[in-house]
Amino acid sequence: MHRPPLLVNWDAAVTAYLANRRTYGRMYRKEEHILGRVRTYLAQVGANDLDEPLFDRWRTQFYKHSSSTRVTYERVVYNFCRYRRRSEPDCFLPDWASLARQKPYALPTIVEPEQVARLLQYASGLPSGTKSPLQSEVMRLALVLLYTTGLRRGELVRLKIGDVDADAGVLHIRESKFHKSRWVPLSPSARAELQSYLVARQAAGIDIRPSAALLCTAGARAYTGDGLYAALKRAMVALAICDAAGRCPRVQDFRHSFAVAALLRWYDADADVQANLPKLALYMGHVSIVSTAYYLRWMPAVMERAGERFARSCASVLDGGAP
Repeated sequence: MHRPPLLVNWDAAVTAYLANRRTYGRMYRKEEHILGRVRTYLAQVGANDLDEPLFDRWRTQFYKHSSSTRVTYERVVYNFCRYRRRSEPDCFLPDWASLARQKPYALPTIVEPEQVARLLQYASGLPSGTKSPLQSEVMRLALVLLYTTGLRRGELVRLKIGDVDADAGVLHIRESKFHKSRWVPLSPSARAELQSYLVARQAAGIDIRPSAALLCTAGARAYTGDGLYAALKRAMVALAICDAAGRCPRVQDFRHSFAVAALLRWYDADADVQANLPKLALYMGHVSIVSTAYYLRWMPAVMERAGERFARSCASVLDGGAP
């Protein structure tokens, strides 16, 4: 497509910005898409660059969207313009105070073992269909992997047959966040679930070549992240699995649940929590334990275990009292 000469400076700045950011290990596809939408708008109005009136008119398109969407779009443009300021001091930079503000994130809803058991029972009763002959098996495997490995939603739906070793009980997560790949060992129960799924898949005559999607519908078509969540939400609504406000757990909440469960196991085993955190970070694909700490919310059960450990460790000091 021919690029209008008026936007040559914009294009050069965007190219440099994306190249710079990608050196840090992120794909920046979302940022590229958003900046591309800004460029399309500038081309439509015949502008050669962004300024305050154009920015204000461009973002009015998103006023009816969620606060999260507006925050994302506006801050992508802000970060890009701030980057340009390093080499172009006179370029436009949005007023930070004018940008949309994010509503507070809802706390994660921890999925309890009893709820997982109910979900698995529900999944076992799902009927087969022409579009999804392995609907029951796919849902069971998805639930087991989410709860026992803490995989990200994207990591789960991107898994290929060639990424799983059912005999050894390991998953190969390729080029995930920050371009990190890792091996994820499975628990014995998760390995057994994976083996059962692959047997059922082969019996159903669905593609088992290494390049085929692990979680798939008829014709080996891969599940999408949204499709997977929609299926999980239907199950949770049917079983009334929700918090006090009626909100069903998100797929991301299974990752929170996995991390919190690991923490509770360490407390129950009287293990060294601090020494084990780097292991959890490695397993979850984090670059540091700072990222892992985000998932270790101060839940009541965690508070109780931590309090019990503190009491045991400092009992002699506390019993002594003040002089």
